[in-house]
Amino acid sequence: MPGTSSTRRRPLLVAAAACVVLLLVVAFGVRQFVAAPFRVPSGSMEPTLRSGDVILADRTGSAAVHRGELVVFDGSGYFPKDGAISRYWVKRVVAVGGDSIRCCDDGGHLVLNGERLEEPYLAPGTDTSTVRFDLEVPEGRMFVLGDNRADSTDSRFLLGSPGGGMIPTDRVIGEASRIVWPLGRAGRLDR
Repeated sequence: MPGTSSTRRRPLLVAAAACVVLLLVVAFGVRQFVAAPFRVPSGSMEPTLRSGDVILADRTGSAAVHRGELVVFDGSGYFPKDGAISRYWVKRVVAVGGDSIRCCDDGGHLVLNGERLEEPYLAPGTDTSTVRFDLEVPEGRMFVLGDNRADSTDSRFLLGSPGGGMIPTDRVIGEASRIVWPLGRAGRLDR
């Protein structure tokens, strides 16, 4: 019976195709609603993140953005396109809506809401900022900086741009929760 063999294969092919479609739907759902991988394109977040690190942006957290978080956000229309590797950026949230932030006090430190901001994530000897500013962050926005202040395009350099260098919080894709590659650096990211 020559037709029996092909008849048996058809349900197997249908089952395999259904499994592939199901896996694709699950992968899309995880990326869209749970966690999405992003590659760090530059050294602007050193020493915390290095160029080439692959990080996961946790999309399960609350919609609120908190000071100190590392966030991946869509910088389209806010951060420059020329020379940009991606429309997605990773930076540290230094101030959120309602906060006042200025640079710098007599010791060269950022001042957040009248208090010196401790920044243990900066490499020893790092200048806090060569750009001086004194501003209040509007509600629904965030002021972001790279940890490598000498080599970071961030809110400081975009103060005269649309949005005043402050990114709408609804542009956040997720909190950078962990490094997944390279394996030697893999692990959870702390604030």
